[in-house]
Amino acid sequence: MPPDRAAAIIRRAKTADLQASSQSWRFWRLAAQAEPEGDWRIWLVMAGRGFGKTRMGAEWVRERAESDGDLRIALVAATIVEARAVMIEGESGLLASAAGGMPVRWEPSLRKLSWDNGAEARIYSAAEPEALRGPQHHIAWADEIAKWPYALAAWDNLMMGLRLGTQPQAMATTTPRPVPLLKQLHGSADVRLTQGRTADNAANLPLAYLRAMKAEYGNRRIGRQELDGELIEDAEGALWTRARLEDCRMRIVPPLVRVVIGVDPPASRDGDACGIVVAGLCASGKAWVLADASVSGRSPDGWAQAVSDAATQWQVDRVIAEKNNGGDMVESVLRAADVSLPIRLVHASRGKVARAEPVAALYEKGRVHHAGAFPALEDEMCGLIAGGAYEGPGTSPDRADALVWALTELMLGKRLTGPRVRTV
Repeated sequence: MPPDRAAAIIRRAKTADLQASSQSWRFWRLAAQAEPEGDWRIWLVMAGRGFGKTRMGAEWVRERAESDGDLRIALVAATIVEARAVMIEGESGLLASAAGGMPVRWEPSLRKLSWDNGAEARIYSAAEPEALRGPQHHIAWADEIAKWPYALAAWDNLMMGLRLGTQPQAMATTTPRPVPLLKQLHGSADVRLTQGRTADNAANLPLAYLRAMKAEYGNRRIGRQELDGELIEDAEGALWTRARLEDCRMRIVPPLVRVVIGVDPPASRDGDACGIVVAGLCASGKAWVLADASVSGRSPDGWAQAVSDAATQWQVDRVIAEKNNGGDMVESVLRAADVSLPIRLVHASRGKVARAEPVAALYEKGRVHHAGAFPALEDEMCGLIAGGAYEGPGTSPDRADALVWALTELMLGKRLTGPRVRTV
């Protein structure tokens, strides 16, 4: 409902009616946020950030659960942590939507949400697609499917278990990325599509946020994707494509003979992003990207501590850090954060895209794998264009540059002698 119309209704409403309306999703939602009419199997909500996708999913599940106590529901996110933090406990999640309605009970240890009438929902991780192989459900809410690891396997297992009742249905909410699963659903005949822009929900978003997003991303490809909700194909000349990255994703990591961290320090001391990527090398000569530990808004001490924490977690044997922005300062802040490992400072004599091209060639040859999905990192990788352009998020591909330093050390530089064997 347009805000001016809602305001007019409020002025005429009685107090009791106003109180009831203030708690009604059906009263406040946008017309584009309503469930599709008629019979459908899959409802795909592909919209920009801030459009209200999470609230849509939570309200759809809540209404269905409150109307049928026999319902068994699957809630699937990229990870269990995200399922809990966003779909259940988030500001627009199921616990918030249930306030004032039918009581619910959340049992984190069981990963189960129960309504008083007997309806139950359980959370699952797309990082564990086999966990979806056995359970059966009436309906499912799949959140941010464009960032799921092992997306096709997780989706297939979810769909095969969606077989209870007379009309099983799934709702998928996501900000678009041109990954294989989303492209498959986007063109399917049995999928109802809802699209929306960040600006469509302007009445519920801070004006300062809207202005900042428009100024930063309004005229860029990433803005069409993240704000306007468009499914943008891979940029012409991109060093990496979504399909290539999907092909290189693997679940089982072999024993590794080396593990290093690539670091792209911030260009200034005022809290710019710091790229931190962990990668390893196995005995067969293939590399594995293990973690994206990049941080934003940190002081030098803060990002150096993040490097130290990642080094401890992954038991790395060397830190490779670019020294262009800060020189000896980079090593000094790392030492101050108790990074006792060998630190190799590298000088960038070429631009980020030129440095990335030999690493992209390793992916083309099938010599690099990703141990899971790293959406923010992969967005930057797909934004690097041959010839020197960058069309990804942010102003600089800090995460991608850290990846390049790490893989250059492992695959294109001199190797350490006597590597230790490490199993993950």
